Amino acid sequence: MTAVENVRQTNEGAQEMRSRSEIGARELLREVGAVLRMSEAEAAKLGQVPADPDEDQTMIINMGPQHPSTHGVLRLMLELQGETVLRCKPIIGYLHTGMEKTGEELTFLQGGTNVTRMDYLSPLNNELVFSMAVEKLLGIENDIPERAVWMRMLLSELNRMSSHLLFLATNGMDIGAVSMMLYGWREREEVLRFFQKVTGLRMNHNFIRPGGLAADLPPGWRDDVLSILEMLPPRLAEYDILMTDQPIWRERLQGVGVITADEALALGTSGPILRSTGVAWDLRRDQPYLRYEDVEFDVIVGTYGDAFDRYAIRLNEIRESIRIVYQILDRMPLGDYRIQNKKVTPPPRARIDESMEALIHHFKIFTEGFKVPEGEVYVGIESPRGEIGCYIVSDGGPKPYRIHMRAPSFVNIQALPHMMRGGLVADAVAVISSVDPVLGEVDR
Repeated sequence: MTAVENVRQTNEGAQEMRSRSEIGARELLREVGAVLRMSEAEAAKLGQVPADPDEDQTMIINMGPQHPSTHGVLRLMLELQGETVLRCKPIIGYLHTGMEKTGEELTFLQGGTNVTRMDYLSPLNNELVFSMAVEKLLGIENDIPERAVWMRMLLSELNRMSSHLLFLATNGMDIGAVSMMLYGWREREEVLRFFQKVTGLRMNHNFIRPGGLAADLPPGWRDDVLSILEMLPPRLAEYDILMTDQPIWRERLQGVGVITADEALALGTSGPILRSTGVAWDLRRDQPYLRYEDVEFDVIVGTYGDAFDRYAIRLNEIRESIRIVYQILDRMPLGDYRIQNKKVTPPPRARIDESMEALIHHFKIFTEGFKVPEGEVYVGIESPRGEIGCYIVSDGGPKPYRIHMRAPSFVNIQALPHMMRGGLVADAVAVISSVDPVLGEVDR
């Protein structure tokens, strides 16, 4: 056996892109036509760039999986003619962890340790949507103490800021603004330092739990938050000078990775991708949860649906989150940080040393969990990447019978072929970066 014959080739089956000689015109038009429910004639008018070239004029290459450019273990198959991208096919599954099936083997109380690791840049939003779904099944969604509700909003908005700061850092690095990588990480670090003080961890906190939160805010938390809010605006102004007003930056992003509102809606995208097309859809305003109806903020939208709009939206969403957090500080009530329902809430830790009943209660609730009535529920909230949803089916036991997460990164990656068609291979990294996918929640 020769060395060439001994080479093992990977094959992802139907996920992989096939050459034009193996597929018909219908499949070539399917990327656009099937999504927008067009006829073949209508789809053909959109223009394949260039129209149906000979196979010997094109080549299919792999891009990734490599972390610096594909933002994790994402693999793209690109069909190129010269430097023009004719087709793009995302291939996923390299980071598969089986979190949904794992979640069916964990109690409802243990589930937070699982879901927090999906979108690891926005773990608190993962925990929030899971906890809200469990609370809805329990029928206690209206019994959550006001302090717990406002604390959840505070942590959620700070997490949105930290996630968008990391986007700005990696987006800058992807396109060559290396100093932006340093600045974005620097500012995000201040938010993570606050999270560590509150939850004990920088990421993957398991802090937002069914019934409320794991603990109250620590002494001095208000001053810590104010220092973050005062530090960020001048830094964001510096980002505007460094990138927004920079002609090279605009040249690299404007008109790149364009997607229309019809395409974005048909594909089910949400978050900054959908809002970049001019569709002002934000669950915090349009399907309000927690107390978002009681705070004032603007939904930032774009006009052209390009990579620059998606960058500008995230930058300005940080400013809106700062505005929201100021209002939360003014309205944060006193009271309990979790529901006082012994079926759901473990006893205070200090009581465990004093009472055998408290020790038994603590042991049983963390080992056996609590039973949840039969039923099914779906809850969706606005994560930094769009709508993250949690669908749970309960059979009346202490574990979910079925659990499914509607991960925005998974849905948004569908938009990549539409954004890349007709663009340059040099713009591929900029387009991937503008989607801001987290592969931990794509593969789950």
